[in-house]
Amino acid sequence: MIQAVAVDSRTKSSSRNFVAINYIRCKQEYRARFEELFGTRARAIDRMAGFIDMHVLRPQTDDGEYLIVSFWETEETFKAWTQSPEFLEGHKRGFEDIRTAKERGEDPPMKSDFKTYEVIAR
Repeated sequence: MIQAVAVDSRTKSSSRNFVAINYIRCKQEYRARFEELFGTRARAIDRMAGFIDMHVLRPQTDDGEYLIVSFWETEETFKAWTQSPEFLEGHKRGFEDIRTAKERGEDPPMKSDFKTYEVIAR
């Protein structure tokens, strides 16, 4: 599955060497809100040096994980994103939803597991 995601003829380039995938599991009642967040996103990531492209994938089953697949020129440019003010801007509303749930004594509405990959074939 990862290799299939890494191949995209629209953005194929020799500098597309690093992929970060965020696996996000949402509570069922939060899925519409999660999709709304991405549909109205701040696009802060688009301003980052080294950012190439991003795909947001919806699971085909109710219990599946969303995949946020981002393509970067290098691992260093991805790491710079995760430490940037733009990262906080891009995630502000989701972080707020998590904080609010915790204040109410509830589990967070979504959980994230990040993994990174180096592209070895196209």
